Formats: sequence, C-alpha cells, structure tokens
Amino acid sequence: MSETLWRSQLSQGLEPMDIRLSPEQVEQLVAFLGLLAKWNKAYNLTAVRDPGEMVSRQLLDSLSLLPFVTAPHLLDVGAGGGLPGIPLAVALPEQRFSLLDSNSKKTRFLTQCVLELKLDNVDIIHGRAEACDPSIRYTQISSRAFTALDNMVAWCGNLLAVDGEFLAMKGQFPDDEVAALPADWRVKAHHPLQVPGCAGERHLLIIDRDPNTGG
Repeated sequence: MSETLWRSQLSQGLEPMDIRLSPEQVEQLVAFLGLLAKWNKAYNLTAVRDPGEMVSRQLLDSLSLLPFVTAPHLLDVGAGGGLPGIPLAVALPEQRFSLLDSNSKKTRFLTQCVLELKLDNVDIIHGRAEACDPSIRYTQISSRAFTALDNMVAWCGNLLAVDGEFLAMKGQFPDDEVAALPADWRVKAHHPLQVPGCAGERHLLIIDRDPNTGG
C-alpha cells in the first residue's frame, strides 16, 4: 500500500532534516501524495510516477525550503502540481500561501487539494504572472523548476516588494542563468539543499534587487 510506504519514508526523511510535524500534518502530506498520484494519470502534473520516489522527490524536496520561508504571505509561481506550495502550506499553517499557475488543469487540481486537505491558508490564482494585480507585493516569491532566472525576474519582478526576495529552487547550479540576470538583480545567497533520498544536486538561489544599481 503506497500510503504505508509514504508514511515510513516521510518519517525517516524528516528526522535528518530536523523537521517536526504533527501526526495530522503527516496525514495531510500523505493524502496530498495520494491526490497527486491519482490526478497525475490524467493531468500530467509531474514526471515522478514511481510511488517509491514521491516522498523524496516531491515532499522532502519541497520541505527543504522550510528554513528559508519567513514571509507571512508567500507567492509560489508556476505552482504546477503544488510543489513546493502545498507541502509548505501544510507545514506552516500560520502563514499564507498563494499558488499561481496559468494552466487551468493544474489550478483545478490545486483547488481540489485545498478543499480536500482543508487548507484555509492557501488561495489559488489561475493566470500568468504578468496578469496579477501589481498592487499586491510579496516579500517572498518561490519557484521550483519554473523558468530561467532572467525570465522569472522579468515576469514576476513587479509582484515582489522593494525589499523582497525570490526563492528559486534549481537542480544543478545554473551558472549560465546567473550570468544572464539583468544588472539590477543579484544572487543574494546560495544554499545547497540536502534532501534525503535524492541523489541529484539541489540548490536554492535567493535573488533580490541589487542595492548598488538603484534597481
């Protein structure tokens, strides 16, 4: 049974990451994986289809961002199958999360997740970043396998508060993308992410406006 495997893998993975969740939160995450696996058959939400890899490559990978989420209201762009937005929202029930995606099938899935998991700290936005209300500014905007960094700051920069930051999750360190960033943006910090069960490289790039350029 996948749920039993997921609970065991989640418990084993959370310990070395020093993440403590309640039994209710664990059940929410397991239920989320169940929804993801079910809807993925028709909606192609994620390339990860092996139940044995879903905890490490989806849940634990998303939760590796937890130490860096400080905003009371975070925007997750290109939310897709809800990664990292849904796991973060489960783990941080006191903080708000807005999940943005332009694909109607994916936002339909995300809306269903919010309903079934009873996530009253999550709202779903269907549309492109450029079409979002520019009067709402976020102090943190996260992305996971969304787009190249220069596209991200071009499309979403107007949604970021003046002193805000992007939390960009990547696989290998994207040297070419960093080099292509506009002059008024910088990599403020870079953190290798350790994800139990994931063999490949994982990196977090924290990007903000370069104060030395007046951007």
